[in-house]
Amino acid sequence: MTDDSLLPFDLPAVCRKKVTAAFDGGLISSDGGLVLLREAERRIGLADLLANCLRDRREPALVTHSLAEILRFRMLAIACGYEDADDCDSLRFDPLFKLAVGRAPESGHELCSQPTMSRLENMPSRIEAARMTAALVDIFCRSFPQAPATITLDIDDTCDRVHAHHDTRCFLPIHVYHVASGKPVVVFLRPGKTPSGREVRAVLKHLVRRIRRHWPRTRIVFRGDSHYGRPEAMAWCEDNGVDYIFGLAGNAVLSALAAAVADDLKVRRAEAGAEKMRAFTSFAYAAKSWKRERHIVARLEATIRGFDPRYIVTSLKGGARHLYEDIYCIRGQAENLIKMHKVQLASDRTSCQSPVANQVRLVLHTAAYWLMLGLRDTIPTASPLAKAEFTTLRFWLLKLGARVVEKVARIRIHFASAYPDAALFRMLVGRLATAGP
Repeated sequence: MTDDSLLPFDLPAVCRKKVTAAFDGGLISSDGGLVLLREAERRIGLADLLANCLRDRREPALVTHSLAEILRFRMLAIACGYEDADDCDSLRFDPLFKLAVGRAPESGHELCSQPTMSRLENMPSRIEAARMTAALVDIFCRSFPQAPATITLDIDDTCDRVHAHHDTRCFLPIHVYHVASGKPVVVFLRPGKTPSGREVRAVLKHLVRRIRRHWPRTRIVFRGDSHYGRPEAMAWCEDNGVDYIFGLAGNAVLSALAAAVADDLKVRRAEAGAEKMRAFTSFAYAAKSWKRERHIVARLEATIRGFDPRYIVTSLKGGARHLYEDIYCIRGQAENLIKMHKVQLASDRTSCQSPVANQVRLVLHTAAYWLMLGLRDTIPTASPLAKAEFTTLRFWLLKLGARVVEKVARIRIHFASAYPDAALFRMLVGRLATAGP
């Protein structure tokens, strides 16, 4: 049967000339920026590193697509905005996807299909998925040229609504980021409930153990909201030389300890007629569930609408204002990084039946995050794209029309002559290729 999409169709005339179009251009791709992502992936070695965490149970004589090729195809597709494995059925013939994975764009065998990709996502055992997750921490540590003296890691969770349910059922995966560089450390899939103290302690314990394999002398600081200020987690940090700064829910005792400063602030604001005034104070406090006193910082804010106290608990030293405004409040940037991971790379597509397969998906989406971050970090700081979000990078650098010509000894990629960022694109190719293995 004839494919009607290949038949030519007419468009309105221009300058009294007939305009006809057809989907018969041959080896043309709409993802020309894959040549950049290919070099970014080679630079980090993501696919090979994750493939080494898996045991290939297939019959070797029947294998057409290696595990590394399948993983590379999936993370490249996610970075380009194709978050569904179903898209592989069409993208497997795309000349630049084939080239980026390591196959000739015309003479090379097509890439894997959706069933193969879905089998890969469901293939890893629980232990293998844990190895892939731990490999994310290895990738993070290896991204630094040398061990830092101190590193602050932000830990937070985000709502991931369960696929095919329209009520409030959800996962609540934990994300850990290094906000100063924007690098992801690790992502854990977990049930949609507030993490318990034992769970938070387990996450910190495993994460610190993995980091200290690479950086045994680095000082580690964890920063998070009150979900993570659990007595079990804080006690473990104190016993293992790890610092923390966590939010703390208010109560009557904390209000009483900050009452003198709060009353003075309210009076001064009223006398000055100011719309808003802030004050900071610190004191020692021990909740009934704590075995020792800890350092509390109170941020007190009086406005014309009322009084708003906020509290944090920390093992760090310093002034109350410095600890709250200069250290704790920076954690808000972690929410922007989670947004890029979850929304711009669609990591909330955790629709597999198995939680292990959904964790594998989170690993693959985090790998795609590394590709986009590696591309962005190569852009000169003077460029407006140097701090752009991933959707902006995708629009300007990845979604480019390109015609691919394969000859006997050479593959030629033709981009549009009118592409406005051709100079930047050429520079990025040179930088990524030079820095690669």
